[in-house]
Amino acid sequence: MLISRTAAEPRQTHSLLAAFVGAVFAVGVPGMAQAQKIDLTMGIIVSPGDAYSAMTASVPERVAKATNGRVSVTVSDSLVAPAQIASAVRDGRLPMSASLHTYLAADEPRMGIFNLPGLINNVEEYQKVRDAFWAKDVAKIWEEKWGAVVLAEGAWCPTRLFSKTPIRTVEDFKNKRLRVHNPQTAAQMNALGAKPTPMATTEIMPALERGVIDGVFISTCVGGAMEFWRLAKNVQDWGVGAITGWAILINKAEWEGMPADVRAQVQSAMDGLQKDAFGTYNAFVQSALDNMKKHSVEPWSASEQERAVVNDPKYAKAAYDSWLARAKEVGFDGPAYINQVRQALGKPTQ
Repeated sequence: MLISRTAAEPRQTHSLLAAFVGAVFAVGVPGMAQAQKIDLTMGIIVSPGDAYSAMTASVPERVAKATNGRVSVTVSDSLVAPAQIASAVRDGRLPMSASLHTYLAADEPRMGIFNLPGLINNVEEYQKVRDAFWAKDVAKIWEEKWGAVVLAEGAWCPTRLFSKTPIRTVEDFKNKRLRVHNPQTAAQMNALGAKPTPMATTEIMPALERGVIDGVFISTCVGGAMEFWRLAKNVQDWGVGAITGWAILINKAEWEGMPADVRAQVQSAMDGLQKDAFGTYNAFVQSALDNMKKHSVEPWSASEQERAVVNDPKYAKAAYDSWLARAKEVGFDGPAYINQVRQALGKPTQ
């Protein structure tokens, strides 16, 4: 009887285990859904050499580490066109993207506040404005207009003008066909007598080769890495459209569908990324400049007096007028917004 009872116990145990496993698959176990792996795809823009690329490339590792592998991010630069990288998140075509504010400035002028001539001149001023009010303000715009949550922000290396012939005076701008990447710079170039030409980054080198354009406004780091200086050896810092911000976004519904603990882990990873993006910014810029110098390219910077001439109201007014007109159409007080920026920077208001 002892042997018979002992032999029966394993059969009973197996039956109970089978019933438990069946129940698990039938109704699930509390907490099991939260442990399931989350796979995300993040669209990015081609920008070799810039902190943008280094930071976005680090997202998969940072997120995987923070979530202990529960969230996987795949980064791709070929899923959507650069101009659609934000709308793709809004429309649900991509769960994540690393978008440029500048690309949306024509639709939402507050996204292009740093493109106004002489207003925000470097990354330090950009950070001051961000910290004062702009980051929270724009995060609300991302959510309301693009259905996106901002996870982290950064800035591209400062914009420089790569040109075939030197552009060292106001007169040198006249009749030059220059690639621009935002409406405010386009308006300012028009006022200077240049011919602004919007163009995707991938089209720049062929356009320089064929003489379609005479020069290009672009990130110092991207222009250096893509070696535009081989055809446009004059690399000049006029402080025009100096800063271009970027933001790592996630679709709001996707974000809110994640368990709270996972959101906290991902946000912690993105906080670290943002800190690194600004902390390494100047090192990326210096590396780009040093590399160009190794190839006998000597970057040039306009003096404060020369920049003041380019930003004189007779050249800058067109950029401000177009921005203010669009602000009125969107429905916010443009002059007050500009004064808010000036106050954050300790500059006289107007």
